[in-house]
Amino acid sequence: MSVVTIERKVLAKNDEIAAQNRARFEQHGIFVFNIVSSPGSGKTSILERTLERLNGKLRVAVIEGDVQTDFDAQRVARYNVPTVQIMTLGGCHLEANLVQDALKNLDLTNIQLLIIENVGNLVCPANYDLGEAMKVVVLSTTEGDDKPLKYPGMFRKASVLIINKIDLLPYVSCDLTTLKRNALQINPALKVFETSCTTKAGIDEWSDWLMQKVTS
Repeated sequence: MSVVTIERKVLAKNDEIAAQNRARFEQHGIFVFNIVSSPGSGKTSILERTLERLNGKLRVAVIEGDVQTDFDAQRVARYNVPTVQIMTLGGCHLEANLVQDALKNLDLTNIQLLIIENVGNLVCPANYDLGEAMKVVVLSTTEGDDKPLKYPGMFRKASVLIINKIDLLPYVSCDLTTLKRNALQINPALKVFETSCTTKAGIDEWSDWLMQKVTS
């Protein structure tokens, strides 16, 4: 019982700070999405392809979350976007206070789109609101088609599902129809995109939809 009480207090405090973050984003007219996935799904590669597509069309900034290292932040920074690294030093997710601290290193008056790349994990990040407008979950075909049923909390709270690495479908045990059916069974409102960072299939569709969300 005491563990449950402590967890509720932690989440309540997180939600309070997330609300503050959201108010700041709305004040500056910034659209924010929190991109989440298991490790190795191609989340950072999706981010790179998205930045390529939106380069010169939107003013973008990125907050990178990782347990250790700044490898992903280095990859993203090559696209000449303001990038702030958060190292959780073992923590399995980002929290609203970490994002709030990271915002001190960004000029919010010059950002239209803020992308928060969360730590690779399909469990903990589902419970922590960061102040984002939506969660985007990336799932690769190499992970199989049952992940939505195994991690329903994440798919229930997401607005968008990006099914990545579709170029590998002939070589992996994943049925695309089953995967989409399982995801939509959990959350019928999910917007689904199918992508490959290798062939760039689906990247234009996803990026164009995102740009419309930001500018509408």
